[in-house]
Amino acid sequence: MTGLDPQELLVGLDQDQVAAVRITRGPLVIHAGAGSGKTQVIAHRVAYAVATGAVDPRRILVVTFTDKAAGEMAERLSALGLPGVAARTFHAAALAQLRHFWPARHGGAPAPAVLDSKIPIVGRLARGLPGGYRFTTAKDLADEIEWAKSRRLRPATYGAEAGSRTPPIPAELFVRLWAAYEREKDRAGRLDFDDMLTRTVDLLEMDETAAATVRERYAWFSVDEYQDTNPLQQRLLELWLGDRDDVCVVGDEDQTIYTFAGATSAFLTGFTGRFPGAREVTLDRNYRSSPQILALANRLLASEGRRKRLVATQPAGPLPTIRRCADGDAELALITATIRRLIDDGTPPAGIAVLVRINAQVPPIEAALTRAGIAFRVRGQRFFERPEVR
Repeated sequence: MTGLDPQELLVGLDQDQVAAVRITRGPLVIHAGAGSGKTQVIAHRVAYAVATGAVDPRRILVVTFTDKAAGEMAERLSALGLPGVAARTFHAAALAQLRHFWPARHGGAPAPAVLDSKIPIVGRLARGLPGGYRFTTAKDLADEIEWAKSRRLRPATYGAEAGSRTPPIPAELFVRLWAAYEREKDRAGRLDFDDMLTRTVDLLEMDETAAATVRERYAWFSVDEYQDTNPLQQRLLELWLGDRDDVCVVGDEDQTIYTFAGATSAFLTGFTGRFPGAREVTLDRNYRSSPQILALANRLLASEGRRKRLVATQPAGPLPTIRRCADGDAELALITATIRRLIDDGTPPAGIAVLVRINAQVPPIEAALTRAGIAFRVRGQRFFERPEVR
């Protein structure tokens, strides 16, 4: 017994959250809108399943999308009295399994170290491409390798199986560069980020003893940010499950952002097709944003034919304004002018935030604010302080 009180775990949850938490067996898909408290639901559902005896906490695997999210989930579970529950990313869980089985399959040798990045090898190979192709951005080539490996393509099968995909350079050159990358990586005795998944999938498909060992270790799964799962991650999840169905997936198809790396929301939207008996719960109460923000979000969803509507729970706030800029320079000028006006009108600088979609958008904003003499702080590490930039 854990000492957890199942009823206490339901206190403070809304009716839809309670419904999700109380489903502890069988396939479940939770459609979690933005700001709907999904992290709390995931943690409380795990604790509720343990408290009611539905699962041994040692056999739970909570899969998150980032190491940061895994750390936060582990902290929440620990605060609920479950410090031993495994919360990991697909990659971290796969690498742990690969390292466990590697010595027995490779004469006692430990698993290879993992490359920090494909870029050094890919960049060197790119400089040997003919003509103007040698100026192709190494990141674009590395991203294409990642996309292909997420679909379990090989250099030899890329041309036939990539469909209408257009690589950054002609397909025959890309295949040649990719094959050379794999040879150099193998000669160096290294794995890359994608190999954590590809090698583990290959292992579990070919070695029934290894697959049985993993399935004995983990029997109950919860997967967050499922809309950003790629085919390789989906296959790994299937291998972990085997013929069982104690799996809960949580996601929002409107928050898919990693399609460039092979992710697809089709696994989320098609979940009930793969598990006909699956139950569905929708979390549509937003605990983060004002009604004005959500009204705009709902208009955007409706414009794309979505039936989902986010329900406000927070007090009213100012109406959002939309500004259209001619180009990037005009946008930067508008940002700095708006911040300057807000500060002059008495808004404390700490109450102003500039949000971006991807990290690549941060450096120009840093430069524009510096030129304007506006002090700022970057959440995370400032661009010019990052080791790879230095």
